[in-house]
Amino acid sequence: MTLALQDLGEYISAALPQEVLSTDVKLDELTVTVRRETIVKVMKFLRDDTNCLFKLFSDVCGVDYPEREERFEVVYHLLSMTHNNRVRIKLSTDEDTPVPSIVSVYNAANWFEREAWDMYGIMFADHPDLRRILTDYGFEGFPLRKDFPLTGHVELRYDDERKRVVYEPVKLTQDFRDFDFLSPWEGAKSILPGDEKAEEEA
Repeated sequence: MTLALQDLGEYISAALPQEVLSTDVKLDELTVTVRRETIVKVMKFLRDDTNCLFKLFSDVCGVDYPEREERFEVVYHLLSMTHNNRVRIKLSTDEDTPVPSIVSVYNAANWFEREAWDMYGIMFADHPDLRRILTDYGFEGFPLRKDFPLTGHVELRYDDERKRVVYEPVKLTQDFRDFDFLSPWEGAKSILPGDEKAEEEA
């Protein structure tokens, strides 16, 4: 299986030398890294070429690496039912540079690209309807970014008395727990419930 995927990776690289940056096979999975601006051409080739025929689009998602200059990776997964193969396509982008939308190639990418926009703020150029899909109207920020705060400032809930949705300041039901262990082999210095019984027996 690995040799077949390596051959496929070499075939794709040879057919698209200007578009493909690298190919890699790990754990019996083929990953092809491409230039951002060429993603539509690459997807058309993978869908239509007789040696590929990746007709089934599985998903597209984002990955955040804040320490990189281009902090986002956009990852696509395709399946060829004809050849019983899967391929992962990756590209990099930043917060300001849009990725060409592949909705014209795979219509199923529509809501996946909207989700990547909603969760990460990854923009897709020429998307037919790029708007939030999971968060609420007026939501600020992108929840799956590594620098998104752990708790928000407002919460949304339905109020039965007012019969409408209301925004309120966040109220945490308990404080964040603060464990201060000197080493993994020592327990907390405070007495935990039940500890007093052990001391009495000693």
